[in-house]
Amino acid sequence: MNKYIFSLLLLLLLPVAVVVVITPMDSEKQYIFGLLSIGLALMLGLSKSHFVNVIMVVLSFLMSTRYIYWRATETLHFNSLIEAFLGIGLFMAELYAWLILVFGYLQTTWPLERKIEPMPEDTSLWPSVDVYIPTYNESLDVVRDTVLAAQCIDYPQDKLKVYILDDGKRDEFASFATGAGVGYITRSDNKHAKAGNLNHAMTLTKGEYICVFDCDHVATRAFLQATVGSFLIDDRLALIQTPHYFYSRDPFERNLSAARHIPNEGALFYGPVQKGNDNWNATFFCGSCAVIRRSALDEINGFAVETVTEDAHTALKLQRLGWNSAFLSIPLAAGLATERLGLHVIQRIRWARGMTQIFRMDNPLFGRGLTWQQRLCYLNAMLHFQFGLPRVVFLTAPLAYLLFNQNIIASSASTIFAFVLPHLFLAIYNNSRMNGRYRYTFWGEIYETVMAFHLVIPTLITLISPKHGKFNVTDKGGLLDMGFFDFHIVKPHLIVAVLLVAGVISGAVRIYLHDYYNVDINVVLLNVAWASLSFIILLAAIAVAKETRQVRKTIRVDVKIPAIIHYASGMSIRTESLDLSMGGVKLVTPDDRYSYDQIEEVELRLQSGGVCIPVSLIDAGPDVIRLMFEEMPLEKRRELVRVVLARADAWLAPPYPKDRPFHSFASIVRCVFELFYNTWKERGQRRKNAKARKAAETTQG
Repeated sequence: MNKYIFSLLLLLLLPVAVVVVITPMDSEKQYIFGLLSIGLALMLGLSKSHFVNVIMVVLSFLMSTRYIYWRATETLHFNSLIEAFLGIGLFMAELYAWLILVFGYLQTTWPLERKIEPMPEDTSLWPSVDVYIPTYNESLDVVRDTVLAAQCIDYPQDKLKVYILDDGKRDEFASFATGAGVGYITRSDNKHAKAGNLNHAMTLTKGEYICVFDCDHVATRAFLQATVGSFLIDDRLALIQTPHYFYSRDPFERNLSAARHIPNEGALFYGPVQKGNDNWNATFFCGSCAVIRRSALDEINGFAVETVTEDAHTALKLQRLGWNSAFLSIPLAAGLATERLGLHVIQRIRWARGMTQIFRMDNPLFGRGLTWQQRLCYLNAMLHFQFGLPRVVFLTAPLAYLLFNQNIIASSASTIFAFVLPHLFLAIYNNSRMNGRYRYTFWGEIYETVMAFHLVIPTLITLISPKHGKFNVTDKGGLLDMGFFDFHIVKPHLIVAVLLVAGVISGAVRIYLHDYYNVDINVVLLNVAWASLSFIILLAAIAVAKETRQVRKTIRVDVKIPAIIHYASGMSIRTESLDLSMGGVKLVTPDDRYSYDQIEEVELRLQSGGVCIPVSLIDAGPDVIRLMFEEMPLEKRRELVRVVLARADAWLAPPYPKDRPFHSFASIVRCVFELFYNTWKERGQRRKNAKARKAAETTQG
């Protein structure tokens, strides 16, 4: 059904929806109504139809709106000023969550699966493209392969120019650019940070299109052929964005074992959210892995410089002038994730500040040029980064009753549960059904809880003073020689966790001595259950701060490529790779010749050609041989980049398994268990090592 016809149908059914939302019921009738709604959802869930998805979205919206209406009309009665302050604060947090749920449904219910538009067979019709690689303080080790990969892009060389935009003004980068045969651009100041760097480059280059890669994002050879074709069939297309794919593990994946087997934190945004934005012509520019039409940028005087999120603000400005945008959901480049939780937090704070700045300085709800759908998509993105304070409220709300005996919801536990159950169940069930391959149930709570306490102050300050603060560069490519627990990052989490333990103990005492305290056991149980869930979520967030070692300088990529081992004797034997990195390769052992004949080179073979690289042996066995690449000239390294990182299919992967909410929650509990178990095991090992050292010293003495 056409979405506009469906919108008209919804308008006609609005009176029925109003009746569903506002009809008063006692707890018993509400239980029956809620269970019938859940039963209907489960029956509808047997169908995979998209039309059924839309019906279930409407059902979830009605149940959640009914809950909010009930909260607003029946539960905001308080006995003291402090109860009113805390109770209204909780209701505002719930209202915020309801808004995010509704806007999220708008964004993700109609995802657009855009296809690659083929390029003309006549390459003389292909437009010219300037590839910008901005850098400030990143090491040459990080930037080098990005530049070499950009040179490997399959595009007419007379129409492709690659530029390093070095705001660090470093001699070694200039020398590398000369040796690699790419342009090198610097400037006298660093005004407006990355946006200023890009704008300065625009004054010195002439390409019809501008392709931007962060300095750690290596492009596949097909990047431009997969993206530029869309511009040739739509002369009003200003931007095409592709996903930010990371081939290294982020802090959640490195520090939580369960997170290595689930969609990462960015999968939801670079999946259903951006596909949904694309449907409404509201695709966000994300600062990298994108192509932009120069003439469109000229109309808005270049990349936006007013905020620290120049990317999203640039897209907003383009869309205000009627330019189109697109999202191609194929990973065509890959980069390095933030290595440590502290750096991850700094990056997200910058994003939150930037989106809050746009909200204050160029609010999408006002001004001309945007459709109402575009306005709501941007509003949702800006409101999303305000989750810090609401998340803290949800985590700490049960403490008001358990520790201070403040009743902040004026209702019985039975009635609260009767209204909450269909609201939460349908929201969780719907999101799992629609987006479960991109974000597993309950893991969003972990991601947000890690950040929540750190976002409260920056977002509030930016709301008050939007020009406060400066642009921060996220460090990439670092190593971590030894693991440690980042106490500073999770200090507020630890404090709240202790308070929740105290609250649960207090609640248990009240339940045991309920006659003495004259309390409703059901109310205490509800708050204890709430506090216990908050405690589990907090512990999982705390577990992310237990940083594991990161000693591998180059990231391994699991890939099977035909290979030939060349021995010193002149013999050559065919085999295949198991994994590759820019530092070495792991091969299937073809025979035992390695034991008596030196391996000198490995030749990696692709349909497009091969590359022969000198190697040295790390270790070998009957199953695998591990080899380290020797120093190689720039031309050889470019070929290695082409084979390892720039293959057209380098980052294509099968979808994640379907979300299973109970299994997902169990994986979070496992992370909590591992936090304590691994800490206990490591302390035992340290004590054992200390005793061994003491015994050795005694023996020597």
